Amino acid sequence: MLNWHGQLADGIMGLFIPCVYILALLFVKLASILPWPIRSIRAMEGFPISYNVTCLVLLLTLSLIVFLYYFLWWKPVSCQLRLRKQGIRGPPPNFLLGNIPEIKQAIAQSRSESTPSIEDDGFSGFPSFKLWCKKYGNRYMFKLGALHFLYATDPFMVKEMKLFRSLDLGKPAYLQKDRGVLLGKGILTTNGPAWSHQRKILSPQLYVDKDTLNIIVESGSTVVKSWERIIESKDGFDADIMVDGYMRSFTSCIISKLVFGHDHRRGMNVTERCHTLFKEMGAATTIGVPFLRQVLSLYIHICTYLPTKANRNAWRLAKEIHSMILDIVKDRRGSSTTKDILQVILGGSENGGPGPSSAHEFIVDNCKDMLLAASEGTAISATWGLMLLASNPEWQARARSEVKQVCDGHLPNLDMLGKMKVLEMVVLEVLRLYPAVALVSRRAMQHVKLCDMQVPKGVNIWIWAPALHRDPDLWGPDADKFNPERFIDGVSGACKSSHASIPFGVGARLCPGKKLGVIQLKVVLSTILSSFNLSISPNYRHAPTLGLLLEPKHGVHLVIQKI
Repeated sequence: MLNWHGQLADGIMGLFIPCVYILALLFVKLASILPWPIRSIRAMEGFPISYNVTCLVLLLTLSLIVFLYYFLWWKPVSCQLRLRKQGIRGPPPNFLLGNIPEIKQAIAQSRSESTPSIEDDGFSGFPSFKLWCKKYGNRYMFKLGALHFLYATDPFMVKEMKLFRSLDLGKPAYLQKDRGVLLGKGILTTNGPAWSHQRKILSPQLYVDKDTLNIIVESGSTVVKSWERIIESKDGFDADIMVDGYMRSFTSCIISKLVFGHDHRRGMNVTERCHTLFKEMGAATTIGVPFLRQVLSLYIHICTYLPTKANRNAWRLAKEIHSMILDIVKDRRGSSTTKDILQVILGGSENGGPGPSSAHEFIVDNCKDMLLAASEGTAISATWGLMLLASNPEWQARARSEVKQVCDGHLPNLDMLGKMKVLEMVVLEVLRLYPAVALVSRRAMQHVKLCDMQVPKGVNIWIWAPALHRDPDLWGPDADKFNPERFIDGVSGACKSSHASIPFGVGARLCPGKKLGVIQLKVVLSTILSSFNLSISPNYRHAPTLGLLLEPKHGVHLVIQKI
């Protein structure tokens, strides 16, 4: 329960709005029967506007005033007051844009002060978070337009969120409004019973058995062969390679085979279209656009429907993806022998799938979400992993030595991967320093109690994972450094609170593909280390940036040397 001040405010506003409408309607009715001066307007010969139209305009104007008053002033202020009464402070917001101007200013200043160093403090994606943390602590509130956010890297609050299993903490509504073309109403964005149904059918499909591992190893070997051909074309000399695309091909091939089975070649075309749409949507953020478009985007989302060039491209890609997936489904109907994730999604769409989505939307949106989550996130993590190993030759040598000792020239299997303790530490450290899902977002679907505070319904909670993962009070004075040794005793031994590690999210919405993702990282890193020596290219520019995920803005260029 919220405190009585908040309940009283809700009650007053809940009565105020209908009372205004009732008074307005009474005004219209009385004006039509009483001999007021306003009624005499009807008798004015030649008066250009009828009495009924005048009343309608007055009523609509009054309605608009009440709506704007509630939406732009009362609701934001009442939410801020509730948080302030609990000791939560934050930067004062702009009336329409919230704190977007400060965020833009911090980003511009950060870019002007950037250095070519490959080290960073974890705030490069959102430098304003660092400034506000210094001023307001690790719990504060801010606004983006009409949306309220509670920033939380307080380890006690994060622990509560990790242990929170109720669906009262869901995914923010703006994901479907702003990214609906990309994410739709699949497992990444839905809430409540619809999400429970999707997770129930999809989560069991993301385990790693012998067949799945063979697919992963085969895909890793393809990357190695591609790089060997490049080096051979250079007469055996070192090759300067941008590795991002190869890591994405590695993960895309895997998830296409898992989702589409024997249709994986057609599935790869779908995955490529999804990647193009992912890049289009990642560039379309509200922060950098002009003032008017920001207001329209933040308040009524009208820019999502305007036929701009970016929107037309996104609509075209989404339509192509929709058609390609349904073409595969059409050919698949009636097949009882196919065993893949698409077949499971088809069954889920027919057997009691709750929610507002149609069967076709259910199939297409969940296919897109699976392809995007499994290909983009894991590929970005693998890219960061190669960069960090290339930057730390001593750990690269230790990991390579372990791989050679364990595998002894053979391709890795599950038993071998389980014995690679150094590589396990490397993977955990990569996910700590550069979690692909850097911004863990939740929305209070109801009034929620977390630690010592009440989070009002509708407030969005943001956890900036890199800040939590680099907190020296939790991880030690070398928190910004690449030091896999910290994980020698696992996550619990690496920091003062094991709940401070959240590369796969928190609570009931923990990533169901966690184990699959870690296995892919271990396979691709071990396979590459067995065949190549890695070093940083002079062409590499270190610039972590947040689009939809935390990725290298200019890609990762490495010098690849055949061993």
